[in-house]
Amino acid sequence: MARPEKIKIEKHLSVQELDRRIKTLEKDTRVLKALYFVRYRYEGKSVEEAGNLVGISKNNAYIWQERWNESGYDGIVPSFAGGKPSKLSDDQKSDLKERLSAGSYTTEEVREIIQTIYGIEYSSKQVRIIMRKMGLSYAKPFQHDYRRPADAEEQLKKTTRTER
Repeated sequence: MARPEKIKIEKHLSVQELDRRIKTLEKDTRVLKALYFVRYRYEGKSVEEAGNLVGISKNNAYIWQERWNESGYDGIVPSFAGGKPSKLSDDQKSDLKERLSAGSYTTEEVREIIQTIYGIEYSSKQVRIIMRKMGLSYAKPFQHDYRRPADAEEQLKKTTRTER
């Protein structure tokens, strides 16, 4: 037997408007999921039941409902801050792109170039991300077997004979 709800949900939108927004936002799954949550709450399901139906935790369900009650639709739309700003300025990035467009470099070489010219240290992964954003490709270093002897090619020539 379900307990009566202590916190009522505010109906900022009509059911028809809610359904229309659900249909138009199928690509934005975060908002879509939150709208389905609100729709289930409109139907009278508890916060916990609605959260289970859309696959979120009980805590997140209460957070979503609080945001909905405070701000309506705008409260459930995620507002990403954009992340940490790049260490390289836009001028430095354009200069780097100009320098790198002349040849083919490995990520380690590019990382060293950034370190020596601009004095900024990046990981190899971040260098790949930067290069990809610039539209540049990067060379992957050739793998060397540590067990290979220094004179491997000479040994190969001695052991193989060309018979004609």
